[in-house]
Amino acid sequence: MSKEIGKIVKYFDKVSVAVVELSGNLNVGDKIHIKGTTTDFNQKVESMQVEHEKIEKAKKGQSIGLKVDERVRLNDRVFIE
Repeated sequence: MSKEIGKIVKYFDKVSVAVVELSGNLNVGDKIHIKGTTTDFNQKVESMQVEHEKIEKAKKGQSIGLKVDERVRLNDRVFIE
């Protein structure tokens, strides 16, 4: 069962990076599902950043930069698989 761990608050089209406001913990290697009105895809977390520093683990309450495989939109929800 998937658990909601955050939502998209910004998206950088040119670099395919989403800013995710976390309501749960997330690690590199986790499988996530991003879902919204017109968004619906799964991917593995390959890289995350905080303030342009690569990180392996992110905690609840952090805002992170996440490389995404497809276009995402504001307020899309992020679930951990």
